[in-house]
Amino acid sequence: MLFNSIEFLIFLPLVFLIHWFACKSGRSKNLFLIAASYLFYGWWNMKLLALIFLVTIAAYGAGIAIDSPKASPRSRKFMLVTSIIINIGTLVAFKYFDFFAESFTKVLQAAGLSPDIPTLNLILPVGISFYSFQAMSYAIDVYRRKISATHDPAAFFVFISFFPQLVAGPIERASNILPQFLRNRRRFTYKRGVEGMQLILWGLFKKMVVADNAAVIVNQIFADPQDVGTINLWIGALLFTFQIYGDFSGYSDIAIGTSRLFGIDLMKNFSLPYFSRDIAEFWRKWHISLTTWFRDYLYIPLGGNRKGKTRTIGNTAAVFLVSGLWHGANFTYVAWGAYHALLFIPLVIAGKSKRFTAPNSSKGLPPFRESALMGITFLLVMIGWVIFRAESVTHAASYIADMFSHYSPAPFVMGKQPLLWIALLVVIEWGTRFKTNPLARSSSGLWKYPAVRWAGSIVLFFITMIFAGNPQEFIYFKF
Repeated sequence: MLFNSIEFLIFLPLVFLIHWFACKSGRSKNLFLIAASYLFYGWWNMKLLALIFLVTIAAYGAGIAIDSPKASPRSRKFMLVTSIIINIGTLVAFKYFDFFAESFTKVLQAAGLSPDIPTLNLILPVGISFYSFQAMSYAIDVYRRKISATHDPAAFFVFISFFPQLVAGPIERASNILPQFLRNRRRFTYKRGVEGMQLILWGLFKKMVVADNAAVIVNQIFADPQDVGTINLWIGALLFTFQIYGDFSGYSDIAIGTSRLFGIDLMKNFSLPYFSRDIAEFWRKWHISLTTWFRDYLYIPLGGNRKGKTRTIGNTAAVFLVSGLWHGANFTYVAWGAYHALLFIPLVIAGKSKRFTAPNSSKGLPPFRESALMGITFLLVMIGWVIFRAESVTHAASYIADMFSHYSPAPFVMGKQPLLWIALLVVIEWGTRFKTNPLARSSSGLWKYPAVRWAGSIVLFFITMIFAGNPQEFIYFKF
């Protein structure tokens, strides 16, 4: 079930009304949300419900076993390792086994052998990388004694399956979201409802108007990059840069907004990443839930920056390569991760990977130096997105080479309307960068008046409905 579908337009109000008006206790609310979430997830394929159920049961049991007062250090570690193996094994079986098998087969064939390595040909469950990581982090946090294991199965099941963030995040931590499910959410507040609807509307605009309109042109250009001309190659790269941002950050906005309608606060997943002044800042602002997950559960356990510069460089490279592979079983994702590692490591060597920790404080246009840094960072990120979007590493290399190697006189005829929506997006996000969301109340100016905010929201709603592109599945659903 897509957020931008008629089915969800019917589903959400019904679930909202039943949750608040028919379910009186916290437990009944959680049980109902489990049922609604399983319906939401099963809309793609009912058979996949068994997988998420088993992952949830395994994580719930592992948490209780690890946290048991009678558990010895050895048994605690055994249960943690078992839980990790279950989650990683599930990912490998459904997402990576065929990729590794086919890649190994090609290597052996290149060596003159004729291997017969079977493949599983399993359906990739939507959102598997998200809920597997969420389940895995829970067991690790219980093992580290950062949290206590929950003995409330309803709260735990809804923690794993909560439908707004189930298939594309944010990847939540149990320490943030489980306590919210354990308490009784007694009443709905108007303020939270307004905040939720504002985020949903803004997310739909980014997805339906910016991303979906850009997708049509991006698909045309990447399908036949040799014949579209140099200008249109750059246009294709630029449009995909904003397509993936509008698509993924739009999903996150809708997920966070929808959660607020049910009294649940999810973590922020994007913080205006395209206004970053270097690659390190970009990665602190892009897909924050995944970046911090790898920091806490891979980078720091590997030693982080505590064991010398060489080890820090190796740990950084490992995180980016694994992050690339997390996105999918394709060498383009690994190459994309390696590309960002190469951009990030010089900052580590120079000791400048944390130099920008505060948002840009300029009230108007940024100073020249910051504008230049943002422009350079954006260009580097955009080139990376070409690698990410390409069908193969060869395709990516050819596309990027044609962007820089020669000028083709083909006219600029593609993507003019999407560029207008991108320009509007950039202007709004820069002008509202100090607010919780672009539609939120301002302390000064016209936007502090409710009538103006309502009028602006209504205008944005009609823009979204009238100028929406052909519906596209969210990009990150396949990860």
